[in-house]
Amino acid sequence: MTTPVIGVLALQGDVREHLIALAAADAVARPVRRPEELAEVDGLVVPGGESTTISKLADLFGMTEPLRARIAEGLPVYGTCAGLIMLADKILDPRSGQETLGGIDMIVRRNAFGRQNESFEARVDVAGVDGGPVEGVFIRAPWVESVGAAAEVLAEYDGHIVAVRQGNAIATSFHPELTGDHRVHALFVDMVRSARV
Repeated sequence: MTTPVIGVLALQGDVREHLIALAAADAVARPVRRPEELAEVDGLVVPGGESTTISKLADLFGMTEPLRARIAEGLPVYGTCAGLIMLADKILDPRSGQETLGGIDMIVRRNAFGRQNESFEARVDVAGVDGGPVEGVFIRAPWVESVGAAAEVLAEYDGHIVAVRQGNAIATSFHPELTGDHRVHALFVDMVRSARV
């Protein structure tokens, strides 16, 4: 099988780190900013950053509807931190005009773990990731308040849901791309490969 081509939504956030992690997990990684670039990828990462800004830039670049359409069609997608918020069907405390892409039947709370100066690292056991806990970096991180019947909880931290999967969509509250541990990205690359069969 050919190596999957996985895009990173390159509107705002830690794009470079995801490109490196995906390449380390045996994918061809490329930035995606336009609908025609989105059409060329087998999977997509929605990175961390600021979810309101990503939402506004997605509108500005004409990406919101193409993204929603491809995700609804089953495009494998992985969201970290702000990306988790973007993949939620509902935000508890959205900023004015903030929209999501949807894809996972979950309700999320923005900045739930605190402000920037309350950021932290923690070891998290993630279902489907072998080799022990993943080192997670939580930066103004959201958490998942609740999930619908179709969504599977992959990890919890301190009593809160921090990783979820539904079909071809996966999302984490934390940033594995900042740690040098590429196992979550490898899990996603495997999901993309399976979806192409």
